[in-house]
Amino acid sequence: MFERFTKDARAVVEGAVLQAERAGAETVEAEHMLLALLDREGSRGSFALASLGLAGRRDSVERDLAEARRRGGLSRADADALSGLGIDLSEIVSRVEEAHGEGALDSGKGGGGGRRARRRPFAQGAKGVLTQSLRIALARRERHIGDEHLLMALTVRPGVLSEVLADHGVTHEAVTRVLYGGGGGVAEAG
Repeated sequence: MFERFTKDARAVVEGAVLQAERAGAETVEAEHMLLALLDREGSRGSFALASLGLAGRRDSVERDLAEARRRGGLSRADADALSGLGIDLSEIVSRVEEAHGEGALDSGKGGGGGRRARRRPFAQGAKGVLTQSLRIALARRERHIGDEHLLMALTVRPGVLSEVLADHGVTHEAVTRVLYGGGGGVAEAG
């Protein structure tokens, strides 16, 4: 699949590895791919992000991602579902943090300090984004996978990342409109 990646898409993947290293994460997560996309300039993906007003708002995205990690990686939809069952997620987080310290549920923390030379594997979510980007490119009958396909994949995969992106106005429909001038060619998350 990587032979189909453009230089911009490869730069995002390489950037995701660097993001994981900086964070001391054991694995490269889909979140690292989003952060690497936010660092890009002069590519189709960065054009879409800038057109949708996300350029220069990395701090806001990072805060939202940190808050989701604090909730143990659960999205607001997950928290709402638990609430429907009478489970108050914020109360659980508060109690766990009282007992174990702030950020105790942070699933993004890694113990990788000092292991920078080691190759970090891609976590299931990051692999899913790569696979989804291929599906999106194929559905659009495009021969190469660009960073725009990675961005589109992040918007269609259910969970925290697509929720955070949508909160910032970056949805699959909006990205498609900016890049292609309309809808169509939507490849569902798989």
